[in-house]
Amino acid sequence: MFKDKTVLITGGTGSFGKRFVSHLLQNDTPRRIIIYSRDELKQFEMQQTYDAPCMRYFIGDVRDKHRLKSAMKDVDFVVHAAALKQVPAAEYNPNECIKTNINGAQNVIDAAIETDVRRVIALSTDKAANPVNLYGATKLASDKLFVAANNISGATGPRFAVVRYGNVVGSRGSVVPFYRNLLNEGKDILPVTHAEMTRFWITLDEGVQFVITNFQRMQGGEIFVPKIPSIRILDLVESMSGKKDHEIIGIRPGEKLHEVMVPEEMAHHSLEFDDHYVITPAIKFFDKTVDYKINKLGERGVQVADKFEYHSGTNPHFLTVEELVKLDKETL
Repeated sequence: MFKDKTVLITGGTGSFGKRFVSHLLQNDTPRRIIIYSRDELKQFEMQQTYDAPCMRYFIGDVRDKHRLKSAMKDVDFVVHAAALKQVPAAEYNPNECIKTNINGAQNVIDAAIETDVRRVIALSTDKAANPVNLYGATKLASDKLFVAANNISGATGPRFAVVRYGNVVGSRGSVVPFYRNLLNEGKDILPVTHAEMTRFWITLDEGVQFVITNFQRMQGGEIFVPKIPSIRILDLVESMSGKKDHEIIGIRPGEKLHEVMVPEEMAHHSLEFDDHYVITPAIKFFDKTVDYKINKLGERGVQVADKFEYHSGTNPHFLTVEELVKLDKETL
């Protein structure tokens, strides 16, 4: 679907952006791929690998709407991946997190509407469901902005959707590379914040493919949630260190024991498809009625049960230690 189209990725020098670009270059023929981010060094480093003729690199911050509008001229598709994501850093620097994750989201929406972009997908997080930390709260606000943007854009304007998933295996700043660095430094006991902690688990390739497929599925206003496995933190420790020994260091500011991607309170707005869930808009769009039970690919969903909740601790699918070992080798 990206043949001869222009795609812009905010925060495109991150783990997701690089893998997304790699997929587009290998499997499609886009007219242009625009990397929009604020770090010139990361852009320079990325250009050493991703230097195809269609690549463009724009220095800019999502806090700067004027610069976003310039970058989005003649753009067809936008992936909004830029965010301040570190939970403790957000707790200690709340205003900076709000400026990027909320104000920046509104700037992306406004710029997309004013430049007639076709479709926009914003990346969210499991921490946006029933948030207890500032990062999750800002992403929940961002999700709400992107859903409501379909009302603002009108019948012929851009369509906006959200993709929400859990921890990405091996992404920058996540627990796997953190543990790997400690082991490489000779540490034999890994730190754990709480022994009962669970998390949703998705590979970078799975996350990228889910976003690409949802560009084809989306009608506007959906929050797409993939069906993915959970992990137990002690199983991850054993898979990486070869033993269960660990050091409890206590839960960090704003950290949860478990994560939720579809809250029970949203069950009456949620649909189940073969490999994903969709949280439909709680608001009604004034210019159209959308049947979210049948998406643009013709896939059919059904209403989830009352009081349904998609919870990392009660997920029926947990990865075993052996599966985590295999996954770790594949993501090295």
